Amino acid sequence: MLDNKNSIGIFDSGMGGISVLADCIRILPKENFIYYGDSKNAPYGIKTTEEVMELSENVCNYLIKKNVKAIVVACNTATSASINILRQRYNVPIIGMEPAIKPAIENYDGLIAVLATEVTLREKKFNNLLKVYGTNRKIVKIPCPNLVEIVENGIVDGKIAIREIEKCFEVIDISKISTIVLGCTHFVFLKSTIKSIVGNAINIIDGNVGTVNNLKSILKSNRILNTENSNQHIEFNNSGSEEDVLRSKKLLKIYSENAK
Repeated sequence: MLDNKNSIGIFDSGMGGISVLADCIRILPKENFIYYGDSKNAPYGIKTTEEVMELSENVCNYLIKKNVKAIVVACNTATSASINILRQRYNVPIIGMEPAIKPAIENYDGLIAVLATEVTLREKKFNNLLKVYGTNRKIVKIPCPNLVEIVENGIVDGKIAIREIEKCFEVIDISKISTIVLGCTHFVFLKSTIKSIVGNAINIIDGNVGTVNNLKSILKSNRILNTENSNQHIEFNNSGSEEDVLRSKKLLKIYSENAK
């Protein structure tokens, strides 16, 4: 039996999932969380599918030993490569991420640009999304691996961020884009900088809140939603250095303040 008082595990290839953690803290204020960033092995987006699967299993093993009641794979790349295997292997709910293709199509007209890692864009899960929702729409896939690395280094604005974002859009005429889907949790930290480059007329969306709402629904259906905790606890872990832990906490503060 899963205990509703146990923590929820959240992991990412590094620090991108901190944006998901922030939304979890806001939407599920009675829950405790254990965050694991695999910064030592970041970025996942340039690795093979097999490598991402192995790394994801290693992190899940760590979280299971912490007695988590659910695991959020707060990484589109890890979700694409390993979610089915993880769900078969572990006896706790496993919640994944996916690019917000469906809400982009349902809410906005025009061309959709999906910014993500190479692994996310090439995997079957993403291309199945296109088959289901994108058959009658123009959708452009734009791999942006360098954006992961700059966020890992705590860079979310300024000249370096602007330069790397502009490189991503060299393959397309920005004026033709209606909506940008951020298909990597790292990219969510760059939303304001992206907006400053593409302008306010272009919609920018991500899958974070949808994922957290899905998590909440699953906790309710499994009767493990914590409704009594008055002292929320957040534990940070990282395969890299203590500096990576400190950077994660800083990014959480930045994201939370910007979300107010």
